[in-house]
Amino acid sequence: MLALTIEFVPAEVVLPLAGYWVYEGDMTLWGTVLAGTVGGTFGPLTLYALGRYGGRPFILKYGKYFFINEEKLNKADEFFAKNGGMVAFTARFLPGVRTLISIPCGMAKMNVWSFSIYTFAAMLPITFLYVFLGYKLGDRWKDVGELANTYLLPIGIGVLVIFILYKLITKSRKRQK
Repeated sequence: MLALTIEFVPAEVVLPLAGYWVYEGDMTLWGTVLAGTVGGTFGPLTLYALGRYGGRPFILKYGKYFFINEEKLNKADEFFAKNGGMVAFTARFLPGVRTLISIPCGMAKMNVWSFSIYTFAAMLPITFLYVFLGYKLGDRWKDVGELANTYLLPIGIGVLVIFILYKLITKSRKRQK
């Protein structure tokens, strides 16, 4: 739990190792999953706070170099107000995006409780997958990262596609009215 609370320690390394310890009998599966999920929820709060209290002023000052202005930030705020929960949830399934999504959630001042609940809900199956694969692979626990990403990426993309379709259908219905 502590290792995952420090956001810069990748879950892809910690959780399979913990699964190996379950395999060795040093830990229980469900205790490990719960601890990993709690740590995987607390860790992103650091980056969320960084985005919330430092991200917007930084972007307003230096965003022009990246073609980002206040109008674009306001549009992002509107988007997160409507869809922040789904974004926070879905992004957890996308390797590489999983960690960084916390910053824009904080910048958009997404409700911290909602952010935490969606993060917890996403981290539970992810944590279970990594720990369970580490447990099942035993001595080969180091192979879990590649194996897990082959499942997580399609799941994340699938949820993203469903979300986009939902938004398109809702927008189309609003236009018809």
